[in-house]
Amino acid sequence: MADFDLLVLGSGPGGQRAAIAAAKLGRRVAVVDRRNMIGGVCINTGTIPSKTLREAVLYLTGLNQRELYGQSYRVKDDITVADLGMRTQHVIGREVDVIRSQLARNRVTVLPGTGRFLDPRTVEVADASGQGHKVTAEKIVIATGTRPARPDSVEFDDRTIIDSDGIIRLEHVPDTMVVVGAGVIGIEYASMFAALGTKVTVVERRDRMLEFCDLEIIEALKYHLRDLAVTFRFGESVAAVERRPRGTITVLESGKRIPADTVMYSAGRHGMTDDLDLPAAGLTADARGRISVDEHYRTEVPHIYAVGDVIGFPSLAATSMEQGRLAAHHACEEPVNAIHQLQPIGIYTIPEISFVGRTEDELTSARVPFEVGVSRYRELARGQIIGDSYGMLKLLVSPDDRSLLGVHVFGTGATELVHIGQTVMGCGGTIDYLVNTVFNYPTLAESYKVAALDAMNKMRHIARLSE
Repeated sequence: MADFDLLVLGSGPGGQRAAIAAAKLGRRVAVVDRRNMIGGVCINTGTIPSKTLREAVLYLTGLNQRELYGQSYRVKDDITVADLGMRTQHVIGREVDVIRSQLARNRVTVLPGTGRFLDPRTVEVADASGQGHKVTAEKIVIATGTRPARPDSVEFDDRTIIDSDGIIRLEHVPDTMVVVGAGVIGIEYASMFAALGTKVTVVERRDRMLEFCDLEIIEALKYHLRDLAVTFRFGESVAAVERRPRGTITVLESGKRIPADTVMYSAGRHGMTDDLDLPAAGLTADARGRISVDEHYRTEVPHIYAVGDVIGFPSLAATSMEQGRLAAHHACEEPVNAIHQLQPIGIYTIPEISFVGRTEDELTSARVPFEVGVSRYRELARGQIIGDSYGMLKLLVSPDDRSLLGVHVFGTGATELVHIGQTVMGCGGTIDYLVNTVFNYPTLAESYKVAALDAMNKMRHIARLSE
């Protein structure tokens, strides 16, 4: 008889939810993770620290209040890394306590250390001193997450040349910074440091940032980042980063040289599978350490599952949680519905972005007709109250049946507001519901009614001209 019914490698969002779901179903469950990494990268170095840092930046810089009190408004003139780190460490500590409590409450055994396959059903768990013991399990879930990818050509020193994990270990707020990569993580940190007053240069080899987002929304974000003195170098690649006594020089392939105190690389993520000894379990990973799975999150070895960032796109904490739950249910042979295809994307830039459904470019490429309804925060009483005159909500509507095809939000509360549209879309609703319903006043949520009326009026006008 195996030691456990389910063994989970990693305690991040996917692993934690898999373990608790299986425990709720009455299975004997254990989680393997290092003592200082309970909660995974999400809690300790990734999602939670970066979002907490963002809130600290917004508060200390008074950025959200400047339209009301002027550009010079600031809660604290000299913001230090200690100011930012104090709140971050507090939140991390509380979240770790919550996760430990949840695991204990559900009688999930926590095995401190790192896991390595000895065979398809046996894992060796080695503690910090290197001492290991064997654990067997009927089913295994790999949820080891990812780490920042580090190009071999770059000499990282974790002080002046860093990756995204090194942000929370900076000794001071740099005066100048180069961010290599305009993906989600790169742009989030670029906007945070720009808000702190750092002069940021973003280098991106592609022609635009966040290509999967709505172009109009991205143009609005780019405008606001430029207003915070962010410089963009699109279509450029880094040839080398030279470390100097007083900082760094980033040399681009075009010959440009960019001096900066700090260089942050955001060159994608790499699955943390190197130390698992996957071949011993009959498994393989691709060049970026990712594991292939089927629709039930089973690997090529049927009793071994993989969830979260280690399986690749979309690599979101929210999605990973659901993947973990579904994998656990399938491993326990319990019926469960698949993840709904409508999954929101939230990007915590300053200002933030969120969307669900399709973009204008996608609909145009697919030759799907649509109408656009727009609401701008400056037209809402709530927008004036909170001092957000730049925010906007955009609805993409089918002129045939008035169903919602996409919802795109830019500005304060975007990642919360998007769920109203997600719910309407998921339930098969139309903009008629948004037009006829009553929203609290004054709220940002009423932007849905304004945008729906805008789209409805446009469609009515077209219908009148077609008579």
